[in-house]
Amino acid sequence: MSLTEISRAKPPLLPLATLIGRELGSEKVEKPIIRYGQSGLAKKGEDYFLIKPDCERVPGNPSTSFSVFAIFDGHNGISAAIFVKENLLSNVLSAIPQDVRREEWLQTLPRALVSGFVKTDIEFQQKGETSGTTVTFVVVDGWTVTVASVGDSRCILDTQGGAVSLLTVDHRLEENAEERERVTASGGEVGRLNVFGCSEAGPLRCWPGGLCLSRSIGDTDVGEFIVPVPHVKQVKLSHAGGRLIIASDGIWDALSSDMAAKTCRGLPADVAARLVVKEALRSRGLKDDTTCLVVDIIPSVHPVLPRIPRKKQNMLSLIFGKRFLNLTSKSSNRLSAVGAVEELFEEGSAMLSERLGKNFPMDQHSGLLRCAICQVDQAPADDLSVNSGPFFSSTSKPWEGPFLCTNCRRKKDAMEGKRSN
Repeated sequence: MSLTEISRAKPPLLPLATLIGRELGSEKVEKPIIRYGQSGLAKKGEDYFLIKPDCERVPGNPSTSFSVFAIFDGHNGISAAIFVKENLLSNVLSAIPQDVRREEWLQTLPRALVSGFVKTDIEFQQKGETSGTTVTFVVVDGWTVTVASVGDSRCILDTQGGAVSLLTVDHRLEENAEERERVTASGGEVGRLNVFGCSEAGPLRCWPGGLCLSRSIGDTDVGEFIVPVPHVKQVKLSHAGGRLIIASDGIWDALSSDMAAKTCRGLPADVAARLVVKEALRSRGLKDDTTCLVVDIIPSVHPVLPRIPRKKQNMLSLIFGKRFLNLTSKSSNRLSAVGAVEELFEEGSAMLSERLGKNFPMDQHSGLLRCAICQVDQAPADDLSVNSGPFFSSTSKPWEGPFLCTNCRRKKDAMEGKRSN
């Protein structure tokens, strides 16, 4: 081979900056390791939980795996908690178009969670039972965490930087003024229990029914203004990972978010869950069902969440100040900063027109209209109309949103305090 031929065979030289840019752009960050633990004690036996670490967006394709963790704190019986545990996940997944890429799947997930929660509520209420349940439902896909919740069970995120973030909103009437206003505007009454004509006592409750929560699944006897529309928050963790603590109010009535996180830092997930429950019982006793899930999202190269010993923390902070501790906890991973959490989505409105959006995907080739909530196809009829694109039922005032069947439209109107003609 001549020198000319050799020179032609060599690839052209590229600037170092270009090579580094290509390396960073094409570098594949491995999926994190998911480790989890569960612990709980029963007082009434109405707490249930769900752990499914092996879900797949595309059945049979392990590369599309994601995990689901959930707490269901039932009241007035166990039937609602059991029903939601068995049906909610499939109802959420049915609201996501098939064969979408992961990025589109994650973008569609918040809206699908709203549809799935409402659909599950409609299905349970058709059973004619009166129990209800809170729901805290967590989906972990890679480094992205999506949390949907109704009620007062809670999910917190503890990152290696030491920051504790609340990923849910408590729907207790006592603490949530916005929810009190929504309930009364929709036709409910909010007040305290009046015992034998004496002064009012106890937490604020919604009447009829006397429920102290403004959102739940079930509770047929309370009123439609107690809605199943969840608060949804989606965040992306840095590649340093983090820890989720998901628990029923038996934990949170005894411990603050910071206390729960600090109680179990540096311990394996299963031990951490037991310790959180133990600390809650030590603080308050067993006054309610107490259930805790701990989920660690861990880099594959660092399979254990490190912990700076408390004595070492105090010594370093005395010498260098608190800021030094944050600097020393940085990971060697050059693609992300320790403890950094990117918020991708957050919405808590109870209005379906705001939660489902205007451009819900529909099958334009089948000739059928698909309800955005129950996912049932319905042929066009006289009571269906088209208004600048989206379909809507003309049984009540037109709205800017996706098509809803008559039954789901009635549910929407009832939740908003509208009376059918």
